[in-house]
Amino acid sequence: MGPRDPGDAWVEGDRGKFWGRFGSAGLLVHDPAKGVLLQHRATWSDHGGTWGLPGGALHQGEEAVHGALREAQEEAAVPPESVRILFTSVFDVGYWRYTTVAVDVVEPFEPAISDPESLELQWVPIDQVSDKELHPGFASAWPSLRLRLLEPDGNTDTQTGTNEG
Repeated sequence: MGPRDPGDAWVEGDRGKFWGRFGSAGLLVHDPAKGVLLQHRATWSDHGGTWGLPGGALHQGEEAVHGALREAQEEAAVPPESVRILFTSVFDVGYWRYTTVAVDVVEPFEPAISDPESLELQWVPIDQVSDKELHPGFASAWPSLRLRLLEPDGNTDTQTGTNEG
């Protein structure tokens, strides 16, 4: 392990404490045949033991889409060339933002745990995602994200009032 990235830090303000000095992003991977790829978060992590999206802190100057793809590759071996971006959804508190990047699988792949941040990775049918103990931010965001995944024209950027940071 090399030195930590400068983005790996908490930020605090009047709306709370969030991970990622330069913001954070997560990848919502949807495979129509398998469902949504969920990460069972390591117990030592914030809200450990819950289920959420592969993702994490952005690097300085890194675009959210690139960061979400990078983090998902690092944590779950999601090959960026095997997915197609559908839409992004942003939660912004002014001093911090979380971007959910929704993608469709265009070339099937099997995810693999590739760092210590995951206890398990699992394809979960869309209608069963809410049955999991979800990270609170993802739990708040999931109803609107689910609707957008199921909409044929749900591929535009939006602001939401939820986060997974």
